[in-house]
Amino acid sequence: MILTMAWRNLWRNRSRSVIIIISIALGLLAGISAMALYKGMTKSRIRTVVYSEVGHLQLHAPAFKKEEEPQFFLANGPAKLKEITGLPEVKYAAPRSVTNGMLTTPGGSAGVKIYGVIPALEYKISKLNEKVVAGNLFRTGRKNQIWIGKKLADKMKLKAGAKLVLTFTDTSGEIVSGAFRVAAVYQTDNAPRDEKNVYVEMKDLNAMLGLNNKFHEIAVLLKDDDAVTQIQKQLRQTYPDAEVESWIDLAPELNLLVKTTHQYSYIIMAVIMLALAFGIINTMLMAVLERTREIGMMMALGMQRVRIFTLVVLETFILTAIGAPVGLLAGWVIIQYFNRHGLDLSTMGTEMMRSFGFSTMVYPEFPTEKLAGIIIIIFVTAIIACLFPSVKAVMLKPVDALKR
Repeated sequence: MILTMAWRNLWRNRSRSVIIIISIALGLLAGISAMALYKGMTKSRIRTVVYSEVGHLQLHAPAFKKEEEPQFFLANGPAKLKEITGLPEVKYAAPRSVTNGMLTTPGGSAGVKIYGVIPALEYKISKLNEKVVAGNLFRTGRKNQIWIGKKLADKMKLKAGAKLVLTFTDTSGEIVSGAFRVAAVYQTDNAPRDEKNVYVEMKDLNAMLGLNNKFHEIAVLLKDDDAVTQIQKQLRQTYPDAEVESWIDLAPELNLLVKTTHQYSYIIMAVIMLALAFGIINTMLMAVLERTREIGMMMALGMQRVRIFTLVVLETFILTAIGAPVGLLAGWVIIQYFNRHGLDLSTMGTEMMRSFGFSTMVYPEFPTEKLAGIIIIIFVTAIIACLFPSVKAVMLKPVDALKR
């Protein structure tokens, strides 16, 4: 009977009930949209780190990670590279020689990290060739070609074809330098990396470092994103003389970003639910005050206060049960649309997004894994919000209520 009364009471004032349902739906839609946007941005950043920057795994000599000195090359690197490339779980593997140095032009100088790469393999690992905005790919037969990031090029006023000098120490500790010509300017979604990293051919860098066919790093791209832990463990057992790190170890700031993003999405959800709670309190309180005489009559006829309390709670619960699916369905439809077509955030500032390592095109993803939590939050919010109107109703005195 209480359920029937609650249902009928809701539609005595259709406008008010519809407004609450729309408020619940919009609140849920806003919360889900914020979570979907954060999830899309986080996954986009992770994909950028894995598929454009560090790969799934990297191998180094343990001392190289601590000192980053060129003499700490990867022992038996060519043999390791051949074996790793042959693993069925590995999609691509590429070697890199790495050293820190100084880039100098007539206009100034800047500290840079110099990567010596084999172009054909590096293009597969980081797709660096797809990020060229000026100049040409590495050309066979030419010596001392260099690729620099757009931010560094702007800072040093360099263009494709310009000359510069790289200075660094070789494996014996001697300072060496060489003149390079800018073959290309690249631009990624990570402006800080563009300002710091430069790429040359491994044969040119190794000749100056005195490394011959040795190198410092093997970057590994796997066929399955979920196989990282398994292959990392396997490589650690196979190569105890090498340090095998996953993208989580290599980009710890990304793990922090993921955790922070989760926290922010829940904070935004809490703020939206708080605003929704005040709306429910206001509307249900009005409903109780409008029915003061009616509630007093029910009490005078012997209806228990707990049933009056249950009646108001049920009314709120029914409104939430109608509004929540509407908000979820609307959120799913909108998020699916932008997941397919992308959401362009360039109006927020392309450079600002790149400075944090984010692409301006985001593909929001419906937060399926948080759906149960979201539904619980919305119902708990609604129930808590209706407590005050419910208590207000049961505190009425029948004699006073009937006089109004």
